[in-house]
Order: sequence, then C-alpha cells, then structure tokens
Amino acid sequence: MFVQVIQGQVADAEQAHASFDRWMEELAPNATGWLGTTAGVTEEGRFIALARFESADAARQNSDQPAQDEWWKGFSANLEGEATFHDTDDVVVDLTGEPDAAGFVQVIQGQGTDPDRARELMAQDSDAWAGFRPEILGTEAAMYGAGEYTMAMYFTSEADAREGEQKEAPPELKAQMDELNSMAIGMPTFFDLPHPWLYSPR
Repeated sequence: MFVQVIQGQVADAEQAHASFDRWMEELAPNATGWLGTTAGVTEEGRFIALARFESADAARQNSDQPAQDEWWKGFSANLEGEATFHDTDDVVVDLTGEPDAAGFVQVIQGQGTDPDRARELMAQDSDAWAGFRPEILGTEAAMYGAGEYTMAMYFTSEADAREGEQKEAPPELKAQMDELNSMAIGMPTFFDLPHPWLYSPR
C-alpha cells in the first residue's frame, strides 16, 4: 500500500468537505488504484487527509490526470498558505472493525527514534488490544523520513474514545505503550476529527 498524507489550514471547512465530496463523485470512478481516503478538519481549521493507493505508480498516474490537477487547484484555493505532503509505502494497517463506520477519527503525528521496533510493537497482541479497547475499529500508520509518522485511529464515537482513554491498561499492554512512548522525540501532534470524511471505492 502507498499513502499520501496531505495537510494544511483551510479557511472554510464546509467548502473543503464539499470539494472532497465532488472528487468522490466525479474523479473517484476513474482513479487508478485508489483504495480510499480518510480526511477532515479540526475545530481549529487544520485539514489533514490520508489517501491510500495500491502503489506509488498508481498515485502518480492519478496525480497526472488533468481533471485531478483542476480539482486540486479548486481545493487549494481554500487553503491558507501551502499544503504539505508526505508520501510513503511504509504503511502498517491493523483492522479489528470497519473503519468507514467510524464516528470519530484521531490522527497523531510525531517522530520516534526506532521505527523498526515501533513497527514490531504495533504488530503485537492485536487481539488483546481489541479486547481492551473495543471502540477502536482500526489503525493506519504511515511512516516516512527520519522516524516520522502519521497514524489515523478509527473509533466508534468520540465519547467511546474518551472513555477508553481513561481505562487502566493491563501490564503487558502498558509495557508496550511505555516502550513506544520512550522512543518518542518531542510531543506528538493530535488532529481530532469529530466529523471525519471517510471515502472508499464504491
């Protein structure tokens, strides 16, 4: 899988959402190798999207389409400043439910000292995590650069997510979290999307 992370500041969240709805209606049917998109705008107007493709080549073919270029010009007119992009095929997906049914998505961006170890930890004890935090429908982590990452976490609802945050993890899961936190460089950035835009091929 290949993921492109796009982010920026938008002036009008509703207009940005309408632009993505139009992309879904008009461009998605002809989007080569497109697997889905998770996007949204925080209460502060911070926009972020994770677009998934079968490969970097498929994403490139889509970007080269004249209709895609025209759509992007229209969307970017709503941006305050320039958008930033991160492209990667280093992607870890863990699904325990249906992410497109999520009522709340939290996107976390940060940097760690040991991406290989982080990848190992994220692959461990999936069933135990699903039992402990059943409100988490899945996660999608895109890793790039010098240990940088963007992770989307899909929740049944924001209320369920906040309740789950307060739970005391069992010792083996707490040890995993403590080790992941020990590798963090600085504090992560959180993008809370109370009204996520979730798109998949029809």
